[in-house]
Amino acid sequence: MLPLTLAQTDTELTIRKIGGNPELQQHMKSLGFNVGGNITLISRLGDNVIVKVKDSRVAISADMAQRIMV
Repeated sequence: MLPLTLAQTDTELTIRKIGGNPELQQHMKSLGFNVGGNITLISRLGDNVIVKVKDSRVAISADMAQRIMV
């Protein structure tokens, strides 16, 4: 397991764990980040990462991405 920020781009990944407080976990679920779900890291832009979740692209901060273990 490694944080999303260290994963390779353009590779389909499976979410193994989402850390953080319950509010952050709920926010991540509302964006489509669910344990067992597949995501693809599209790119890193400064302190943000762009991730393909389901059929959408979502930009999240590197801090949030650090809490997603794949």
